[in-house]
Amino acid sequence: MIGVFDSGVGGLSVVKEIFKHLPQYQIIYFGDTARLPYGTKGADFVKTYSAKIVDWLLNKEVEVVVIACHTSSAWASDFLKEQFKDVPVFDMISPTLKGISYNKIGIIGTPGTIKSNSWKNKLLEMNPNLEVYSKACPLFVPLVEEGWINKKATKEIIREYLKDFKKIEALILACTHYPMLERAIKKELKGVKIINPAESLAKELKLFLNDNSQITSKIAKGHNHQFFFSDEPYNLNKISRLCLGKEIKAKIIDPFK
Repeated sequence: MIGVFDSGVGGLSVVKEIFKHLPQYQIIYFGDTARLPYGTKGADFVKTYSAKIVDWLLNKEVEVVVIACHTSSAWASDFLKEQFKDVPVFDMISPTLKGISYNKIGIIGTPGTIKSNSWKNKLLEMNPNLEVYSKACPLFVPLVEEGWINKKATKEIIREYLKDFKKIEALILACTHYPMLERAIKKELKGVKIINPAESLAKELKLFLNDNSQITSKIAKGHNHQFFFSDEPYNLNKISRLCLGKEIKAKIIDPFK
């Protein structure tokens, strides 16, 4: 199976892209809802629990791990790749960087992701001449989880957060919840390219699996997907319908108590 993890339900937007590009493979998903949000936690906390989740997924016999969390990708990606050298680990940042061809780029994400400066630093390593503008948008997550996608209040909050982003050419949605607000964001930032890293990750994963038949031969096929959460997720049915077009059956288990 392909193992996918996030601090909560936002990673289902990544599952959506994996289903789109790799519909033949089974997925096992773990959302650490007992300890969310990772976006306001420190680096050591995020590394510790990200590693525990990867261990748990490996015990479920996954062949590939997807970090469907921007905060974990920012704080723990390099750490996890070093700790688990025998398993391919995909993060939200690396695949997206390969397709960047803009000079003025905005990044929006959780406070933890923005504070880490991982996106900004890696963009500037790639091209020191880029103009990069970052903004933490913490209210977006609860708006999405409440299902307030088209509410007037949501549009006003988007306008307030993005009022200084008018001169950018592209905007990176550096939180897995944010693609669910993509349509409203596009209306606010007309003419700006909206980049969803989940799409880049899924395409990169597909290329990797196409080139590594020894791994794909071990990944279970079919639609017997499994979704685990460490605590009862808030509004899971609403989020799963937004992301996947259907409700999913969740199993609640906290292996880290």
